[in-house]
Amino acid sequence: MRFIAWNVNGINASLDKGLLDFINEQEADFYCFQETRTNKERADSKLKNLENYIDYWHSADKKGYSGIVTYAKKEAESVKQGIGMKKFDKEGRILTLEYENFYLLNVYFINAGRNLERLEDKVWFNNEFLSYCEEIRKNKPLIIGGDFNVAHEEKDIANPDQNKNNAGFTTEEREWFSTFLEKGYIDTFREFEEEDGKYTYWTYRYNAREKNIGWRLDYWVINKELKENLELSTRLDEVKGSDHCPIVLKMDF
Repeated sequence: MRFIAWNVNGINASLDKGLLDFINEQEADFYCFQETRTNKERADSKLKNLENYIDYWHSADKKGYSGIVTYAKKEAESVKQGIGMKKFDKEGRILTLEYENFYLLNVYFINAGRNLERLEDKVWFNNEFLSYCEEIRKNKPLIIGGDFNVAHEEKDIANPDQNKNNAGFTTEEREWFSTFLEKGYIDTFREFEEEDGKYTYWTYRYNAREKNIGWRLDYWVINKELKENLELSTRLDEVKGSDHCPIVLKMDF
């Protein structure tokens, strides 16, 4: 099975940047898109009639903000929007699809903010998310894909020393991610690639992408129980259309 996650930075706008061509070329079994900034009703009709795919949306109450959508070739056994916390669920950040062998979670984590005004919310959200994962993994393993809005290690960011007090690289966020992995989860990309300089996000400013001044903010994470099923985890860093690039996971089921 082939899974692709991508923060598209506005899914309607991404249509003009080749999103449909990308979907047709990749032929993935699942697409997990974040930061859709719309809901199913306001989405372009092309996004609601993708051949061979069923679309599952979790949108923010606030217009033009946040939101996620998962496209799946196979109908889910069950679907859950959010994790039962209205404060965060109204922002459209977690969508869980249940299948025979796994739960697939499409996630879009909170950005702590330029002045860290949402860092407290981010930590709260992170902890609630981990509790949710620990509860449902009692039933079956998890495959989690999306924008975690954190660069976990120094090798996951171009300028670590300059960003230690900035959103996405604070001690609180990085320590939480370490705790998360210690609970029995795998950052799948690091099973295949140990080098630095492998980023998934570049600001539109300063020609950052051309200079590879970036952050690795996007992850496919699985339970350790699924490690033997893991075939590949990589980036499609040549794909444009957003300030993030798509990430790919291949699993053998």
